Amino acid sequence: MAQTMYGNSLTKITDDSRISLDPREYERIHRNKIYYSNHFPDIRYISSLKKAETRPFYSLNMTKTAARRIASICFNEKCDVNIGSLAVSQDESVEGNSNANSDVVQDFVKQVLEDNDFKNKYETELEKGIALGDFAMRPYVDSTDHDKIKIAWIRADQFYPLKSNTNGVSEACIASVTVKSNANHSTTYYTLLEFHRWNRDSNGDHYVIDNELYRSDTPDVVGNQVPLSECYEDIEPEVVIDGLSHPLFAYFKTPGANNKSLESPLGAGLVDNSREVLDAINITHDQFVREVKMGKRRIIVPEQMVKFDEVHKPTFDSDEDTFLSSNSESDDFKPQDVTSDIRTQEYKDALDRFIKEFEVQIGLSTGTFSQADSSGDVTATQVVSDNSMTYQTRSSYLTMIEQSIKELVYAVVEIGSTGELYTNGQAPLASSVVDMDDLDINVQFDDGVFVDKKSQADYITELLTAGLVPKWYAIMKVNDLPESEAKKWAEEINDETTAATPETPFGEEETTGGDDE
Repeated sequence: MAQTMYGNSLTKITDDSRISLDPREYERIHRNKIYYSNHFPDIRYISSLKKAETRPFYSLNMTKTAARRIASICFNEKCDVNIGSLAVSQDESVEGNSNANSDVVQDFVKQVLEDNDFKNKYETELEKGIALGDFAMRPYVDSTDHDKIKIAWIRADQFYPLKSNTNGVSEACIASVTVKSNANHSTTYYTLLEFHRWNRDSNGDHYVIDNELYRSDTPDVVGNQVPLSECYEDIEPEVVIDGLSHPLFAYFKTPGANNKSLESPLGAGLVDNSREVLDAINITHDQFVREVKMGKRRIIVPEQMVKFDEVHKPTFDSDEDTFLSSNSESDDFKPQDVTSDIRTQEYKDALDRFIKEFEVQIGLSTGTFSQADSSGDVTATQVVSDNSMTYQTRSSYLTMIEQSIKELVYAVVEIGSTGELYTNGQAPLASSVVDMDDLDINVQFDDGVFVDKKSQADYITELLTAGLVPKWYAIMKVNDLPESEAKKWAEEINDETTAATPETPFGEEETTGGDDE
């Protein structure tokens, strides 16, 4: 990392000494982007005339299809985020303030998610994250929009972990690029690097954000460090925030180990362990399209049939390209059909075979994309059985999705409780003190065809009747509630049941009929 008059000079972001990741990890992500975006180079070949030619590569974008499929079965608009009653009012003398402040926190988080169209955006970004291996979310206060909290979505190639542990990534560098067009028709590329880190000393934990701006004339080079004022007027070089217990970003990575780099905290995308079979699918599809194109109808006819002059009038339409002339001098030469058969079944079988291999490698049930034989109506139990591998894969993804959403809620509540991030110095949650470690966040997903809701409710009810689960647990599972809210429901039900049951004074017996002597 060379030194300039102002600061650092970087070719790649990984050249920064604070980022200890292997640069090959981001080369891998770049390759994954090629497969996901379906931007493959043209095919070079030698024609029958011995000339070097190029043509488009007719690929089948299974990376996009599979990532979209997994994202849709894991997350949709029916996902619900609930927060339990763990907010404590500063004025504890007022009865009921705890529940009231809990509602404030719940409403605040829900409003932030709605303002950012969270459910639709998350599914879209999840699709990219599944394909590339990871993504991140960074909530921030937008001073230009009435101090509303906005969520910045960060792709895998923009997120650089600095420190990680078994609980996740706690420090990171986030990169964002701004392109400016100059008066002389040249282009300048500005790269803003945000280093989110913890500074821990005897006075406590300090959350530090270091902002650095780099300028370059080419998109492939980060460039030289320049003052932030060249592109951003309201960003300080260093921001220190005290009192935080969670980072101000949330990170998602795909489940399972990154077998391409065992020490890396980054996730492995769909392409990383299925690139060979994806290549086989693309090559097979390309050759089939090429065969269809080259298998057009061709008929060889005598040369005089396609000779046009004053004596020979046009025999065919001017757009006709089915007939080819032959200079045969034989008088009995007749038109001959030389159309080659298209090997549709052979290519179909080969493509189906490779797609089935791809389904197994990414953890989806056979028949998800390949041809599957099915007839008649099927029950929910049969659907679960047929999609058992997909269900298991979905469960693994949901664990990581739930963790990332909880981290996002933590970050939103942290920002909502920190007044120094707002222009007027007043935080929306300033009236409540939230214990972040005990914050009860419950994320409920729509199981769709994977779980029969009625069967699940009947099963939980049987367990409750047999005394194998507490009432609050049954309420939580059947109604998709957080634990704290389910316990409140159980108490209310007990109170209503007690109030509805007539009490008999101790020592008196209830009698019916006439008076006893």
